[in-house]
Amino acid sequence: MGILAAMSEISTSDLPIRPGSVGQWTIAAAEAMDQAGLFFGHGTATAIDEAAWMVSHVLGLAPDFDDAEFARPLSAEHRARLAALLQDRIATRKPLAYLVGEAWFAGLPFHVDESTLVPRSPLAEIARDGLLPWLDFRRDLRVLDVGTGSGCISIALARYWPALAVDAADVSPAALTLAQRNVQRHGVAERVRLVESDVYVGLGDARYDLILSNPPYVPQASMESLPEEYRHEPALGLVAGSDGLEIFRRLLAGAPEHLTPTGLLLVELGEAAAAADALLGGIDAVWLDFEHGGEGVVLLDRPACLQFNQQCEERTA
Repeated sequence: MGILAAMSEISTSDLPIRPGSVGQWTIAAAEAMDQAGLFFGHGTATAIDEAAWMVSHVLGLAPDFDDAEFARPLSAEHRARLAALLQDRIATRKPLAYLVGEAWFAGLPFHVDESTLVPRSPLAEIARDGLLPWLDFRRDLRVLDVGTGSGCISIALARYWPALAVDAADVSPAALTLAQRNVQRHGVAERVRLVESDVYVGLGDARYDLILSNPPYVPQASMESLPEEYRHEPALGLVAGSDGLEIFRRLLAGAPEHLTPTGLLLVELGEAAAAADALLGGIDAVWLDFEHGGEGVVLLDRPACLQFNQQCEERTA
């Protein structure tokens, strides 16, 4: 789900083209980014969305600012700042979130830097709206977020669902430092615990009602064909072996020891979803649909994880 999803319906024909206005600058900036061949997939889907994000950052507007703002005249200072930001975006090919130091996820702002991936995931919809009918987030539940990165999923869950207690785990100390900044920003330190852990390794015998993860799922060979923008993100958060399933296998293998009897495992697998479905074979799993777009998210209960592990043992026996 894009950070500025509310802007996804913007068309250049809808914007005021008055000289010196926000609308005129947005159209011109979008055309410049399209001509430069930039890739949009780190919070926005189109050049217009990205230009509008630049405007919201420089003018201090909400990311879903009202269309009437496009008629606003731009001051010389704002024009200069916007021009510099646009130039940096084109010259460096860095995702805009890194250039502005912030991204939006599930309607909430988060500090970001190049130690973690830019927040973008259909799991934002679950963090905000819940996981009914499978799990009631209004109950006292214990949740584990594996590969928390900036902490956006864990923190959004804690903000929207006060009954949840969340362990946010990551193997990267730099990522956990950033996540700590975001935990403090959103005032959820009492319910989000940061843990340095390589998947389950640092968690002891803790058990959870829900284990969720947006893990690395890019096959090594696919890295060569990704747009340049991805080169600025940490490979640790993207690459997962030859088939993209290295971390997924580890999540499945350890899930039975870390789930409660009725616990659930929820994993986003993106482009590796087809390979993951083939790996699971006939095991009972639910592939989720999302109202606001997104795919490749699978939900399994503890018995399904046990069945998978048993089949793996039988194949290697």
